[in-house]
Amino acid sequence: MKNSSESGEAKCIGRERQALLSFKEGLIDNFGMLCTWTNNTDCCKWKRIQCNSHTGHVQLLDLHGNSHDTPYLRGAINVTSLIHLPYIQHLDLSRNYFAMSYIPEFMGSITNLRYLDLSSSYFAGRIPSTLGNLLQLRYLDLGKNILWGEIPIHIGNLKHLQYLDLGLFYLSGKIPSQIGNLRKLQHLSLGSNSPLYIRKKPRYISKSLSGAIPFRLGHLPLLHTLRLVGNFDIQAKDAKWLSTLHSLTILQLSSLDSLKSSHQWLQTISKMIPNLTELRLVDCNLLDSDIQSLFLSRSSNNYTSLTILDLSSNMLSSLILQFLFNFSLHLKELYVSHNNITLSPPQCPNFPSLKILDLSRNNLLPPMVRANFNMSSKLQELYLENCSLMDGNFLLSSTSTTNSLSSLVFLDLSNNLLKSSPMFYWLFNFTTNLVSIDLDGNLLEGPIPDEFGKVMMNSLEHLSLSNNKLQGKVPSFFGSMCRLQVLDLSNNKLNGEFPSFTQNSSWCSRHIFRELSLSYNQITGRIPESIRLLSQLETLSLRWNSLKGDVTESHLSNFSKLYRLGLSHNSLSVKFGSNWVPPFQLMFLFLASCKVGPSFPSWIQTQNSLIQLDISNNGLNDFVPEWFWNKLKMLYSLNMSHNNLIGSIPNLQSKLPFRPSIILSSNEFEGKFPLFLLQASELLLSANKFSDFSCGNVTAANLATLDLSNNQIKGQLPDCWKSTNRLLFLDLSSNELSGKLPNSMGTLVNLEALVLRNNSLMGELPSSLKNCKNLIMLDVSENMISGPIPSWVGESMQQLIILIMRGNQFSGNLPPHICYLRRIQLLDISRNKLSEGIPTCLNNFIAFSQNTINKIETESRVYWYNSTYSQIYNFFIDSYYSFHITWMWKGVEHNFKRPELTLLSIDLSCNNLIGAIPKEITYMLGLVSLNLSRNNLSGEIPSDIGNLSSLESLDLSRNKFYGRIPSSLSQMNFLQKLDLSHNSLSGRIPLARHMDTFDASCFEGNADLCGEQLNKSCPGDQTLVKPRKEEVHVEYCVFYEALYMSLGIGFFTGFWGLLGPLLLWQPWRMTYLMFLNRIIDYLLVMVEVNLAKR
Repeated sequence: MKNSSESGEAKCIGRERQALLSFKEGLIDNFGMLCTWTNNTDCCKWKRIQCNSHTGHVQLLDLHGNSHDTPYLRGAINVTSLIHLPYIQHLDLSRNYFAMSYIPEFMGSITNLRYLDLSSSYFAGRIPSTLGNLLQLRYLDLGKNILWGEIPIHIGNLKHLQYLDLGLFYLSGKIPSQIGNLRKLQHLSLGSNSPLYIRKKPRYISKSLSGAIPFRLGHLPLLHTLRLVGNFDIQAKDAKWLSTLHSLTILQLSSLDSLKSSHQWLQTISKMIPNLTELRLVDCNLLDSDIQSLFLSRSSNNYTSLTILDLSSNMLSSLILQFLFNFSLHLKELYVSHNNITLSPPQCPNFPSLKILDLSRNNLLPPMVRANFNMSSKLQELYLENCSLMDGNFLLSSTSTTNSLSSLVFLDLSNNLLKSSPMFYWLFNFTTNLVSIDLDGNLLEGPIPDEFGKVMMNSLEHLSLSNNKLQGKVPSFFGSMCRLQVLDLSNNKLNGEFPSFTQNSSWCSRHIFRELSLSYNQITGRIPESIRLLSQLETLSLRWNSLKGDVTESHLSNFSKLYRLGLSHNSLSVKFGSNWVPPFQLMFLFLASCKVGPSFPSWIQTQNSLIQLDISNNGLNDFVPEWFWNKLKMLYSLNMSHNNLIGSIPNLQSKLPFRPSIILSSNEFEGKFPLFLLQASELLLSANKFSDFSCGNVTAANLATLDLSNNQIKGQLPDCWKSTNRLLFLDLSSNELSGKLPNSMGTLVNLEALVLRNNSLMGELPSSLKNCKNLIMLDVSENMISGPIPSWVGESMQQLIILIMRGNQFSGNLPPHICYLRRIQLLDISRNKLSEGIPTCLNNFIAFSQNTINKIETESRVYWYNSTYSQIYNFFIDSYYSFHITWMWKGVEHNFKRPELTLLSIDLSCNNLIGAIPKEITYMLGLVSLNLSRNNLSGEIPSDIGNLSSLESLDLSRNKFYGRIPSSLSQMNFLQKLDLSHNSLSGRIPLARHMDTFDASCFEGNADLCGEQLNKSCPGDQTLVKPRKEEVHVEYCVFYEALYMSLGIGFFTGFWGLLGPLLLWQPWRMTYLMFLNRIIDYLLVMVEVNLAKR
């Protein structure tokens, strides 16, 4: 690239040089990409700059990086300074790491731009509509960023556009018809299958774009590349338009469910194949027959030029590979992941030109890998992720496998079932060129064999063995690998002290080693100061080990490129001087549960690129300095929970553009709630001392979670919820709130959890709440809310899983509309004033009719394991909020976290309910706890109550039940708590199975009950019921214990009371002896008299 002005040419403009220097300030350049950008020099001579030779104006700025390797730029980019480069025509910021920076609206004012590439650089936000003002633009690439929302119709203004890439995972809405007017367009990409950071999670396949394909005959006639990802409504006329794209060489259609049922589309694609070099039909539900029909008229390899074929996420079988072999002469890349391919050696054709093969997420048979695997002698990348591979697949004895895969450089065997060392020995066959191995997520156990290091030391650069069960010390042979750059051993059972190879100053790889991940192991001892020898380290992750000692400035003083530091959950003390200025700029800092306090760490002020910060449970006992709150402008997540931080939070005027997750729970913050925090997406402030909460005039457009539970907030609920209409989770429990619920709460139409437990709220539930149709959890327990339970609770809130109204003043009947809550798992309306009977339609609760909870389905609804919440929360973290309740469980109040994954319970106790127990309750096979106690229920206990085979707790006490106790109760194998006391039950208590484990208190207050449990005989018994062995045993133990105590006391008293004085006092002793002599003489005389009489 020409980057300097030649002799005699104009020099750069001063204000443009200052603009470039201002642009540089926000960036972190660890690789010298901007090393020539210095003050008082001609910016036209800087690297990556080109100026107009006559005017000196900057026309080209090319800062593209290589974000998956090096070099690249990172940090918070200040794009606003580029407005002072009005004559720039070419701007390339692609493949960098710009920390979720937004693309500013003013970008549309740089009207001379002809080339704009911002792809793969972690830009966030929406696509600015002002880009439609760049009328000179020929090239626009925003692909592989984290942008969301709809495609602006203004893109249709760019009449000169030739290249348009909006390959963005989070796009939604329809394709603007105006794009069809871009007649010069040659490349069009809309939508993406794989977001940047979750490529291995197939559940994230995007179907966000939808609607009709708006292009008509004559539209986009010059297209040579077309990529459309979305569940479009395709029509026959769309196939006619596709058939007119005679220049098309690259075609991708993904997530198009209706493709297989459209004969016209399949026929059109079939006719286009001879001209295509790349064809991708991903996630279209295609079968073998569909693929065969595409190629049916192509009888030989000479009839196709395909080099890339992607048929991932369909329903193809192993036969498809044999079929595709006929068209494989030029094929270099084949992707058939996530299908129904099993394969066996006879089904493994040889693709002569294949370099990349992806068979991930198929169930490969053992002979498949154990055989020659001779699918291509040129294979360089092989993906076998999540193929259910086991050790038996890798029992090799033939050298032919080595020969057939000798060209392999990348091997992915992650997320299989590999367990033992044969896997490592199998890898020994790939010593020549293998550069990257991924064995993440297997079952590998035992130590890593030393032979592995000897064989791999000449080629290996990336090694991932994370998420296994490896044991032993971290091998020293890693110190002999001279090309090693990335080592990930996290989440294993490795022990011993810190790896010794990192302390070797002669380690040949220490000047290129970039990443060390040992988190979630059992590493002990101290972190050696010699770790600073790894001068090129970018990532150091040691979380969740047993490390101890101090971490000082000396440890980290040589890490100029470090951007990720994880020391959380060790016994480490972080001791940095208050004036220390680190040589690095961190983006990710995790120090949870380390000793950092008591003072707030002032060195963090120097870190201007932080986007994630966790200093929770750090022993901080201090005020938070005001400069720190200003850092929220750049943060994506902040966790300072479980400290002793004090004082109030200032209500700054700062903007929080990245919608951060802010967790400040379990501290001592007090005073008014700071309104500027409402710009966050997640705000967890529970267990503090905030006393006042209001929304003010702030529009909380991004707020999704607000947890202010366990504070000291007083007064009425603010009536400002219209400004928080994207709220998903609202928890204001355990405060001092009073008054009525405001009507504006009904505007929270996206709300999934409303928790107002343990306040002093009163009045009736406002009817506006019926608009909250997405509620999954409603908890208004422990208040003074009155009136009837509205019928709309059942009619409108049919997504409810948890409904808790305990401890209020609800009256009237339990409305039958409650039975519309088909998904309900936890229903607690205890301690109210409800009357009349229990509805007979309770068997509509389908969750109770199943023996287990479908946790995967429940999680997908409650928590954001899909892309539903991606436009609300930020993209680096999961939501930290989870449901938690208090529940009377087996007679004791317990706290439960995430109860929707474990509990299936009904509690209607402490009301005035009358009538019998509906027999429909006996159909609830999955019910775990049932409490109907303290009502006025009557009738007999249903005889089929034993059908409740999952029941662990049953409380029917203090009612008016009569009749016999059903013998079917003994069929409940899991029953641990039973209370039938204080009713009018009669007859013998069943004895079978575990019924004799319940004591008399479970049955007391039933005068006509009898049986062994009550030690009471029943009419017709011939003898008294024998005492229970346990009771007899206890009684005998008490008797003998009292007897032995009496004997001991008697002996002591008799001995010292009688003999003691005789031994110690001589007059008594003499008198006593004289008395004994008289008795003896008397007895002798009587004996002699009796003998004389005989």
